[in-house]
Amino acid sequence: MGIISNSMAGDQAITAELAGDWKISVSVPSKGLKSDFTIGQTAPVKVSDENYPSLPDFNPKAWGGWQKGVALKGLKAQECTVKGALDPQSLKITQEGAGETFAKGADFDADLDWGGVGRLAAGKIKAGKPVSISYEYTPQRIDSVVIDASGKSLLLKTGTPHVSLPKAPDLAQGETRVANIYLPAGKTEKLTAANLFPILEQEFPAELSAKFAGTAEKLLPKTMKSLKDGTSLKILAWGDSVTDGGFLPDKEKDRWQCQFVSGLKKKFPNAKIELVTEAWGGHNTSQYLAEPPGSIHNYKEKVLAVKPDLVVIEFVNDAGLKTAQVDERYSKLLADFKAMGAEMILLTPHYVRPDWMGLASQRDIDNDPREYVKALREFAAKNNIALADGSQRYGRLWRQGLPYLTLMSNNINHPCPEGMKIFADSLMALFE
Repeated sequence: MGIISNSMAGDQAITAELAGDWKISVSVPSKGLKSDFTIGQTAPVKVSDENYPSLPDFNPKAWGGWQKGVALKGLKAQECTVKGALDPQSLKITQEGAGETFAKGADFDADLDWGGVGRLAAGKIKAGKPVSISYEYTPQRIDSVVIDASGKSLLLKTGTPHVSLPKAPDLAQGETRVANIYLPAGKTEKLTAANLFPILEQEFPAELSAKFAGTAEKLLPKTMKSLKDGTSLKILAWGDSVTDGGFLPDKEKDRWQCQFVSGLKKKFPNAKIELVTEAWGGHNTSQYLAEPPGSIHNYKEKVLAVKPDLVVIEFVNDAGLKTAQVDERYSKLLADFKAMGAEMILLTPHYVRPDWMGLASQRDIDNDPREYVKALREFAAKNNIALADGSQRYGRLWRQGLPYLTLMSNNINHPCPEGMKIFADSLMALFE
């Protein structure tokens, strides 16, 4: 059925092919190994009579599908739900004393993609009364094909399903991962190339990271001097919800800026760093600039007034900007920070939901398609500004066997701690 991928595990060339709807064939010619594997479908999770104290009115105009009513608990991914996980035919609602199953479209409505459920005012579901909801959903899963510790056999290891953050199965000592097989949320009819993630590289390539080496010496001389001399250095992390990080397990440890500062302190033991975070979830630089005096997010009072020595700017919510808008907006920001003697790093954003980015797959996505990212790179180069290219690292995760969406806590755009580390690594690359 054709080769899907050519991978490398050490110095052994690996080929992986589809051998059927649910079969793959993996070979390591240099080892004389070839094995066929049947990938089991992920079993759906059955939820029976899940209790909800009441059912809100269905709001078809809500921005997120999970916000149109109550979000089904089994589908929750941080503050959102996982799109496509719900079996739409399985949804049933009952109410104590009603003695019947309610009808979609008459008594309730639902966003079946996202699992947001609400009552209809003209229906039979009573306002403020508890309801029981039954449904089925299929979580995500990552399996792995590995070379065993003896180097003489290929094994299939099945991962543990998780609705939003599936992990590849752990390796035993001496095992080498060859490829990951990714089963997304919801029912998968058959395997395709989009499900197979060969391990093409173990980590972000050293030669690509090396291109950023020396950036700090060249473009952040005052910052470097402070780090080396052990004089005070105030760093401002300015951004949106990704910078705020309120969704993380340990906000003060897991945020990208905290991991970045930890890396700097490890590299420069005498450094005296003060980290200040100014972040506004769901907003962008335009909205900061438009906030009136006295606002908790007024640009002059909450950003410029910090008077940082170094500012790192992260705004995935700016990703809709066109090239001309980037030039205009970031020219102003650059001028403002230059006027106070502050140095600047622009941090390119992570990848978000594939459908939001116009991507058909989470494979073969090295090049970020967003105009904003290209414009930010060009603006940094044109103005001699340090650029930490988080986007480039995210775009290569598929080569490491990782579907990037499995690093999003909300299955949309909020990186988990491992996802935040990718930003910190891109920042630290500037200081090598």
